[in-house]
Amino acid sequence: MKLNGCSAIVTGGASGLGLATAKELVAAGVNVVIVDLPTSAGEAVAAELREQGGAAPVVVEAEPAAEPTSGTRRSRRRAAGRVSAVRAAFVPADVTDEDQVMQAVSAAGELGPLRILVNCAGVATPGRMLGREGPLALDAFERVIKINLIGTFNVARLAAAAMAETRAIDGERGVIVNTASVAAFDGQIGQPAYAASKGAVAALTLPLARELARAQIRVMTIAPGIFETPMMAGLPEATRESLGHQVPHPSRLGRPSEYAALVRHIVENPMLNGEVIRLDGAIRMQPK
Repeated sequence: MKLNGCSAIVTGGASGLGLATAKELVAAGVNVVIVDLPTSAGEAVAAELREQGGAAPVVVEAEPAAEPTSGTRRSRRRAAGRVSAVRAAFVPADVTDEDQVMQAVSAAGELGPLRILVNCAGVATPGRMLGREGPLALDAFERVIKINLIGTFNVARLAAAAMAETRAIDGERGVIVNTASVAAFDGQIGQPAYAASKGAVAALTLPLARELARAQIRVMTIAPGIFETPMMAGLPEATRESLGHQVPHPSRLGRPSEYAALVRHIVENPMLNGEVIRLDGAIRMQPK
């Protein structure tokens, strides 16, 4: 898929994997809508992306709503040739809220045809099913499932509906990239909610890819290993080094830029569809 001139939504885009992805897409000439919580640094991130994108002009893509007449076809071809700087916007939203997500989809449509969605929003709240204080609170389990699984599906379904209305280019209308985790396959003690949510995101991949094939929309999932994220930044340096040494090769924590590079390759490679890619340096997580 050609990136230049289209728009993308990146959930969880104010930090970590989402922020790195947003920067990568802007560098490729994509207009980006950051979706994150109101308490995030989303507005500052969007401003930074606009400054980054100011030096990266894009060719604006025409998006006819219907088959134009010969007269309007000429005017729209001229519109398609306009050169504009990359644009970025922040839409504060809870990914589980339909109305708020629809605002993000609408904002993306105003920047250009929505063709890319990258779902990075999620939580990794730990908790044993049988802890020292008794059984894990059901609402704690539900919260993780709601954000990681239902939130991912909510944004994907609304973005896919918008993508399906765009004009196909080179046989494609859009790409959805969801984020699972190696915990989907190697869940550790204390991760029942997180592993279940990410396992479900991985399981969504193939059925959604099969369904959306008729709309010429691809669906992929990345399952990262241990990455340098804000959550990891809060750990002591010795702990981060210890975690990095558990990775066979390269023996370090993953970098958000490496996740972002894979997202870009997925978007640009039309044969990548319906698959979960582990991005983990060959790590297999131990029980604890």
